[in-house]
Amino acid sequence: MFAGRFEYAIDDKSRVSIPSKFREVLSTNYDMRLILTNLDGCIVAYPYQEWVNIQERISNLGTMKKEARVFLRFYYSGVSECPIDKLGRVLIPQSLKTYANIKKNVAIIGMNRKIEIWAQETWEELVKKATSDLEQMVDIVSELGL
Repeated sequence: MFAGRFEYAIDDKSRVSIPSKFREVLSTNYDMRLILTNLDGCIVAYPYQEWVNIQERISNLGTMKKEARVFLRFYYSGVSECPIDKLGRVLIPQSLKTYANIKKNVAIIGMNRKIEIWAQETWEELVKKATSDLEQMVDIVSELGL
């Protein structure tokens, strides 16, 4: 399981380090391949085996609404297999950097079975929004049973 927040800078060759904690999870539970795509304003990185599971679930859906097909076109258009190099870095494709508005600094977030890579500025805005309404936060925590 991936959890935690780590802040890094993308180097001049568009590579970013994957946190050692996440690399440990990958090497223990998965192979070291990540599938990156665009989703929810950030780059989402799935371990290859999790991506295969997603593919199977989508394939088993059968007939889909027009909106779902439109979304899947967008979702699949960003897919890139990105192996982790010997120094623990992945190469971020330019199209994904553009989509996520990533210039230099990123927040890498563990989200259970996937990893999210956010532009630092976008992440900070998201945190402000998520924490601005304390009553709503309490409701969500209660709803999730935390």
